[in-house]
Amino acid sequence: MARPKRGKADLNLERSGDTKPQLRWPLGDADWHAAWEQLEAETPHERLKVHRGFRSHMLPDSRDLIVYLPPQYDTESNRHFPILYLHDGQNLFDPATSFIKGRTWMVREAADTAIEAGEVEPLIIVGIYNTGDRRLAEYTHERDWQMGGGEADSYGALITKELMPWIAGRYRVKAGREHTGMGGSSLGGLVSIYLGLKYAEVFGRLAVLSPSVWWNHKGILGILNEMAPHLRHKPRIWLDVGDHEGRMTLRDTELLAKRLTSNGWDESHLHFEKIRGGTHDEGSWAGRVGPLLRFLFPADGR
Repeated sequence: MARPKRGKADLNLERSGDTKPQLRWPLGDADWHAAWEQLEAETPHERLKVHRGFRSHMLPDSRDLIVYLPPQYDTESNRHFPILYLHDGQNLFDPATSFIKGRTWMVREAADTAIEAGEVEPLIIVGIYNTGDRRLAEYTHERDWQMGGGEADSYGALITKELMPWIAGRYRVKAGREHTGMGGSSLGGLVSIYLGLKYAEVFGRLAVLSPSVWWNHKGILGILNEMAPHLRHKPRIWLDVGDHEGRMTLRDTELLAKRLTSNGWDESHLHFEKIRGGTHDEGSWAGRVGPLLRFLFPADGR
């Protein structure tokens, strides 16, 4: 299987084709999404479980999953855990599959450290691999006339209607929006804020790193203004941007933070941080994992 990619730099992505491949799946198989077999990650660790070829009715491409289990998972066999879904899963844990080979978000190391220090509630983290050339389409909420895209609604349906029940059937997951998070960076940050607003009764905690607010003339800002007044519950949001990510990215993310504040997010539900020296890459995002986990899943359960 070819190694999926994060994609080219977000400002230089290829346009997605207009023709979709035919959907094919074994409808007679009740467990058609993915094989039950759990494979060791390429960088072996007993608490990383890899599931190959998760398949969907919503989108044509299969995708791999990697699941992090906290240190307490096996020793506390009756305990259920909150869960965080992260996009671009191949970049999170395994240096062999990451976009820049050898550089990952080091999510396992950051989560283990924070959990063992008593700072973060033990949680399950699911990395959803992107599908390479179709990453742009799946991570954007509306179509851009030059670059295409606009399949985030289908991607969100895949996550909420197919993936989440599949994960809950195999792992001890706490139910409820207050125990469920989503996150990502760049276009992954954009789709996280969009789906977090659309499914605010499903996802109570969002990690939005270096979001691509620029997409389609900053359309996400208008969507935020439209959706926010109708939310019964506002998700708790970690929002960040590095001060070395370019003036446009910095300015756009600051504008997103202001729009969130004007729509009712206060300091208890929004943490916005400009990362000194922060850049738009896996190495920089790795340094933000511990802090975002402490804000979104604090050990005291706030």
